[in-house]
Amino acid sequence: MNHAQLKAAWKREEAQAHIHGWDFSHIRGRYEEEHDLPWDYEALARSCLRADAMLLDYDTGGGEFLLSLGHPCAQTAATEGYPPNIALCQETLLPLGIDFKPCSDPSAIPFPSGSFDLILNRHGSFDAAEAHRLLKPGGVFLTEQVGADNDRDLVKRVLPGLEQPFPHLYLSQQRQVFEAAGFRILQAEEAYRPIFFYDVGAFVWFARIIEWEFPGFSVDACFDRLCAMHADLERDGFLRGTIHRFLLAAQK
Repeated sequence: MNHAQLKAAWKREEAQAHIHGWDFSHIRGRYEEEHDLPWDYEALARSCLRADAMLLDYDTGGGEFLLSLGHPCAQTAATEGYPPNIALCQETLLPLGIDFKPCSDPSAIPFPSGSFDLILNRHGSFDAAEAHRLLKPGGVFLTEQVGADNDRDLVKRVLPGLEQPFPHLYLSQQRQVFEAAGFRILQAEEAYRPIFFYDVGAFVWFARIIEWEFPGFSVDACFDRLCAMHADLERDGFLRGTIHRFLLAAQK
């Protein structure tokens, strides 16, 4: 395709950059990430989840992962702060008997102190002191986080000069924060792994969805840099970036 055709195709991807819940099926098969992390978050969550546990999933997205665990709904609570996902959770979780509450402030979660045996948080906001308040003695907070360096090589390609949006999200820093809040660290791991895109249109859709990492990104503003990425993809068969993740399990 010539540049005009590429631009038209990429702008179509840009126009479709909306999601329901946390659904990346639009680019399934066109990109890959998180297939080689050194831990299994789902397996760890299940290993912490006793049958009689009171469970909270903070920043649950659309509740997809929470529902996959199959925990008794009467012993399950969830929060979410993104308005489209709030509506989705109200439609899907509340009728099941899950105690869902809208919440966008991880420092003011609307449940009583000592309510939960396990708090799950995958790629959501968190506050160590608030998690400590909400947990019963012996309760566990388990989180997999997107680290400060996530996608930074890709961000620099299209938006050079942007500062890190979350410079505090390194395992070493957060481990200290949780220890200071009174937690005992059970497990702590950090990983840098590749992310691959197999067409630039998939990257355009991704960058528009992850707007907090790519603020100001658009096809029009970044067209020349996208064309350079397209040339690299034509040569190599893929675009490669780097994801940054860390895992922390902490006990009250």
